[in-house]
Amino acid sequence: MTSGTVRIDIENHVAILTVSRPEKRNALDLDMLKALIDAADEVEANGQVRSAILTGDGRGFCAGGDVKAWGGMRPDEFGHTWVRYGHRVFERLATLRMPLIAAINGDALGGGLELAGIADIRIADEQIRVGLPETGLGMVPGWSGTQRLVKRFGSQVVRRMALGGEIFTAQEARSLGIVDIVTSTGTALAVAREYAHRVAARGPAAVEIVKLMIAAASGEDNGAAVEALGSILAAKTGDLKEGVSAFSEKRPAQFKGEW
Repeated sequence: MTSGTVRIDIENHVAILTVSRPEKRNALDLDMLKALIDAADEVEANGQVRSAILTGDGRGFCAGGDVKAWGGMRPDEFGHTWVRYGHRVFERLATLRMPLIAAINGDALGGGLELAGIADIRIADEQIRVGLPETGLGMVPGWSGTQRLVKRFGSQVVRRMALGGEIFTAQEARSLGIVDIVTSTGTALAVAREYAHRVAARGPAAVEIVKLMIAAASGEDNGAAVEALGSILAAKTGDLKEGVSAFSEKRPAQFKGEW
């Protein structure tokens, strides 16, 4: 599937999502945000997909939010249409049922780093740089740079990027826990494919459950993760089957406490 700005390729049990606006270094606008959430829905609905990769077209990963897309918005429009919708999109990707691997093939700055930050695993080409330069524009990180990234990378690392404007190389980012693997230039996607297929070979139900358990333990999306785990467990019980049958047949349920 392709929307023109996000391309989906399926390889066995692995989905590759490619943000594709290379002439703008894959900077995000509202059309791309919508395409990303549509892509997440499509991948989630594909029962054959067990792991996913997020990468950028051409030589860039994602230059963050396109200033031309939001620069002329009214403050209320900026807060609701741009920031809150972007949060919704990023949260959708972060909570995919399958592990998501970011193949960072170019600089990930501002919204680009926030996009990479939603992934479970980050694999970066050695030439890339990461940072949160928003305060240099009189702006603040708006797509979980001060929230999810603090939980995942630590508050001091985010302070150095967001307050001090520090830009880190790939090797520095690995030493700080921002990226997990650094590869030679031009190979991040190939290494991500190998990693994704390794994930896809493991028990898909166990992998999905572990992802939810880690999200709950790390304080990310606690309520949704716990309720998802509980719902999965309840859905496998004999009591649920009896309850649904009783409802359909308009009779009192005869629960037996069967697991």
